[in-house]
Amino acid sequence: MSEPRRKWADWMRSRFNDRERFLLACVVCGLLCGLLAVVFHLSIHHTFHHLWEFATTQNGGETETWKLIAVMLTAPTVGGLICGLAIRFWVPGAVGSGIPQTKEAYYNKGGRIRTLTGFWRVILGTLYVGLGNALGREGPMVHASSAIASRIGRFIFKDPERVRAMIPVGMAAGIGAAFNAPLSAITFVFEELLDNFSTKAIGGMVVAVVIAAAVSRSILGEDPVISTHLSLDYETAAWMLVALPLGLLAGGFGHFFVGAVIGGRRWVRSKIWLRSWYAPAIGGLLCGVIGLVAWWSTGLAGNAQHGVFSIGYESLEAAFENQLIMGVLAALLVFKLIAVVVNYSTGGSGGLFSPTLFLGGMLGGIVGIGLVEFNHWVEILEIADESQIIGGCVLLGMGAMFGSVIRCPFTSLIIIFEMTGNYSLILPLMGGNMLSWAIARKLRPIPIYDALLLDDGVSLKRMPSYRGAQDYRNLPVRSIMTHDVVSALAWESAEDNLQRFGRSRSYHHAFTVVDEDDRFVGVVTLHEIKGCDPDTLVASIVAEQDVIHVHPEVSIRDASRLMIKHDIQQLPVVSRSDPHRLLGILTLNDIARQQNASEI
Repeated sequence: MSEPRRKWADWMRSRFNDRERFLLACVVCGLLCGLLAVVFHLSIHHTFHHLWEFATTQNGGETETWKLIAVMLTAPTVGGLICGLAIRFWVPGAVGSGIPQTKEAYYNKGGRIRTLTGFWRVILGTLYVGLGNALGREGPMVHASSAIASRIGRFIFKDPERVRAMIPVGMAAGIGAAFNAPLSAITFVFEELLDNFSTKAIGGMVVAVVIAAAVSRSILGEDPVISTHLSLDYETAAWMLVALPLGLLAGGFGHFFVGAVIGGRRWVRSKIWLRSWYAPAIGGLLCGVIGLVAWWSTGLAGNAQHGVFSIGYESLEAAFENQLIMGVLAALLVFKLIAVVVNYSTGGSGGLFSPTLFLGGMLGGIVGIGLVEFNHWVEILEIADESQIIGGCVLLGMGAMFGSVIRCPFTSLIIIFEMTGNYSLILPLMGGNMLSWAIARKLRPIPIYDALLLDDGVSLKRMPSYRGAQDYRNLPVRSIMTHDVVSALAWESAEDNLQRFGRSRSYHHAFTVVDEDDRFVGVVTLHEIKGCDPDTLVASIVAEQDVIHVHPEVSIRDASRLMIKHDIQQLPVVSRSDPHRLLGILTLNDIARQQNASEI
């Protein structure tokens, strides 16, 4: 810290007590996050608006059609190229949603997020989403707001816990301003980040959220994010018959969507030629192709709706107003899902909140049109206006999809009310959301953001969601295994390996063995190495060995039983697709450490 800043910080500490400084930090954080949310919203909106206007100007002949194709293929590609270069060479933390990185900073890094990361989040999010790619702005906004909160905390406080406590404040302020949804911002932080309800935590979040939302509404207006006209009174009992099946459908579809995102990301990472700075550009080009195909195939050409491109709330509002037929809704559902998976898998900078709501709205609209087609359902629901039936199903679909993908059931309930300004379907919405959440949780125990962290090799042993003994045993071994493995070299002698272990001070009970191609070939104990002739090659020790190993998706419970059954203290973790590719090792110490953490 520079001398002027140090003097200013010391003056602050001497002038105000800890509680007053925390309140001041929350006020400043709310103000800055509110302004940042406005800038981010307007920059994405105007960037895409001008791009679309330029692409569709005078679209009446063959030349103009090719102009549209050229623009809408080039723009997402350029956005991806810029993101890829920036993430590869300057700010690797700006990839993806931003919420997993925020959780990692809170639990594993003492709440420290680089200010530069927050700055790049806004720039890259504007370019990536504003130039047409199919991700959202809310996740990056959370990360950028948390970076602001972290910077304020480090400036004002010396206590590391106070710095860490600023992350929930920034997270809540970012969500509240981005969605114009202050209540759901608070519930989201408790459900996604914090492990228990704390009056100390909620006080600072409320201050920041109120100020951030007030700033956002003062500039952007009081209207909800998505305008609807659902003004009729809905019959609760009849609509429960719609909400519960829709919740069941959304639970299964949400499970498929999460699996597609995680599977696509793993597939891209498994391809060496895609693990480079140009991967987001490839994703952008594919998004452009998908978006154009969707735009023409759905008959939206000449319409104000943009379909798959960018955030897509215009099409969501059109679904509410019964302006889209079933074929269009189904096409948008499929094409948007593919575009989101492609964009996220290839390393773009954008979130999953908006795409999740979009997909849920399309799914609900399909169900709504299906109900309208059967006249007796109109009588059961006691609503003559078809638009009100379809709009109600769109709203229910959004909530249920959010509950199954994001896995925050209370937030999924409140955020739909705040985003749409409609409270008439509260009980059906609660029923559908909880059902979809329960189904998705049963099918995939680990939520999407935690699963993304696991894929990045970030241990969840400090994550609050897994402190219960029952929970941690169901975690995959990848969450607690040791990733940095010291291996014995098969082509070296026992003596050479012992000397190398001594230099690195690696005195473990056993070591994995790799060959010259870095392929896993077995496990050798330290006792075996010391007990053989010094000139014996390690390869000969493990030549006839029947190796016991597990895949990273195996639960800790099953891995523990395997270790007990074979009386071993360590278990190699290998790739499911290639058993010779060593990913890590699970030891009894890893299991004991996690068990102790769960009892804290």
